[in-house]
This record gives sequence, structure tokens and C-alpha cells, in this order.
Amino acid sequence: MFTIEHEFDASVITLIDDQAAPDREEITITCFDDVVVLEQVDPHSERVQKISFSMNQLSDLRAALNLPEGTYVRRAAED
Repeated sequence: MFTIEHEFDASVITLIDDQAAPDREEITITCFDDVVVLEQVDPHSERVQKISFSMNQLSDLRAALNLPEGTYVRRAAED
């Protein structure tokens, strides 16, 4: 299950895994123009853990999800 909300300067996606064990907290993904931030509460420390991706890193991640094991360099598409 997930929700999508559009705010003034970002889109916010919340992922809720209703099939997971009860200790799995929801994940919030906030998409700005230049960075994507993932947040999740650590149930042991009760602190919010954050990971920030640049747009290039996000593109690399998107590509990596569909590739076999290996090392890759993603090149910009030519116009």
C-alpha cells in the first residue's frame, strides 16, 4: 500500500508494507527538484534514519534494479 501527496516544493510518497512483520516501519520518500530523501523510523532507537540521493544516484539505482551483477557506468543519452 502507498500514498502520494503533492506539496508546494516536493512530492511525498509513503510506502506501507501491510504484509511485513509488525516491526517494519513505513518508508517516506520525499522528492524535491534536486534530491530524493528516504526516511524510516528505526524501531529500536525511535530515531528517524535518512538517506539522500542525488538525481544521478537515483537514475543509477533505477537502472541497477534491472541489470545483472557487475560494475557499470551510465552515460547520458545523446540528443
